[in-house]
Amino acid sequence: MKAMILRQICSIEENHTPLELTDIPEPVPAAGEVLVKVSTCGVCHTELDEIEGRTPPPELPVVLGHQAVGVVERVGEKASRFDIGDRVGIAWIYSACGKCKYCREGNENLCAEFKATGRDADGGYAQYMTVPEDFAVPIPELFTDVEAAPLLCAGAIGYRSLRLTNLKDGQNLGLTGFGGSGHLVLKMVKHRYPNSGVFVFARSAKERDFARELGADWAGDTSEAPPQKLDCIIDTTPVWKPVVEAMKNLNPGGRLVINAIRKEEIDKEALLELDYTTHLWEEKEIKSVANVARMDVIEFLQLAVEMGIKPETEEFALEEANRALVELKTRKIRGAKVLAIE
Repeated sequence: MKAMILRQICSIEENHTPLELTDIPEPVPAAGEVLVKVSTCGVCHTELDEIEGRTPPPELPVVLGHQAVGVVERVGEKASRFDIGDRVGIAWIYSACGKCKYCREGNENLCAEFKATGRDADGGYAQYMTVPEDFAVPIPELFTDVEAAPLLCAGAIGYRSLRLTNLKDGQNLGLTGFGGSGHLVLKMVKHRYPNSGVFVFARSAKERDFARELGADWAGDTSEAPPQKLDCIIDTTPVWKPVVEAMKNLNPGGRLVINAIRKEEIDKEALLELDYTTHLWEEKEIKSVANVARMDVIEFLQLAVEMGIKPETEEFALEEANRALVELKTRKIRGAKVLAIE
């Protein structure tokens, strides 16, 4: 089967083709697993973190990709949840122990044995992949395969991030960075919290224009002050300066939720600009988002059906995965990037 594989950690700024198109054996589903014929796979900033070593795969080579959609082609022994031909999605959560405190509470994203799709196990940048059947999710009929792919990560992690803000209708939300996740969060807020304002911070003028098209109440550069203070902010950027700026823009008691699996080192000195009185006093707080649990994916897909969400997407062939990743690195973004796999 065809797959785009990562053989070594590298800087994507120095190496624009970190993934290699190659033929590898089709995987065989083990007991409790299903084999999925992949049709689409979303492209996520987390793949950049894997390629550049911020959250490196434990073994190389590896097939990246954790927003995979396809149909069940085979089932392993003792696998009975899906039938051949069922359409399923595979998100970042590939497996967890199922026994620990966090798993029992439905927070298997915090499990010490959490395994990530496309990092700890081969993912969806390929024609086929396997997954434990308990961690595959049915895809609602409303969505095409291309539309469904970004919902599995950008949508689900955006949903978890929004939930962690504790936003109440009528309060103001800020979104720092406006890519695949941010634009879906904006749509969620407009649906669930119609009296809340959404204020978008983005370096790119195109992203700011896109935010306004989708109904943002205001859009400005990361360093600009919004017309009013905000009750909570979700940061989806890979850098540090927006964190400092966000804390300055929060109301007393406000919360910043950082939706990033890792932050890059390029502007870490920005943290030296933190001033306790300006940025941290008055009971402001910072909370991180760690992965997604299965219920985040399931609940968000249900919400997406209720809302009729249709994510903005850009399609690429499997062989164009490197180009999609470079565009993501250089912030050439309008919605979510999706690989169409034949």
